[in-house]
Amino acid sequence: MPELFCDNHLTLMVYSVAEWKLRERLKETGETIRNQIKKQTQKPTLKWVFTLMRGITEVKIEVESKVVTQIANMDEVKDKIIRLMGINCEKYYI
Repeated sequence: MPELFCDNHLTLMVYSVAEWKLRERLKETGETIRNQIKKQTQKPTLKWVFTLMRGITEVKIEVESKVVTQIANMDEVKDKIIRLMGINCEKYYI
C-alpha cells in the first residue's frame, strides 16, 4: 500500500504543476480558452483541458516506401493549448 500512496501523490503533483503552468502561460500571454459553460477563462482545470484535447491521434502512412507521420484531429484550441504548454509539448505534437 505505501507504493500506491507515493504514486498517487506524484501523479497529483505533476497534474497540479501542469495546470499551474497552463494558467500562468494564459495569464502571461493574455489568451483564454473556453470553459465547460463556453465562457472564456484563464483558469481552466486540467481535467477540462484533457477533455478538449481528446481525439488527437498520430497517424502513420506509407508513401512511396517512406513512413510519414501526421497528427490527426488537430484544431485551433488544441494547437493553442499545446503552444502554451511549451516547446517540449510542441515537439511531441507539432
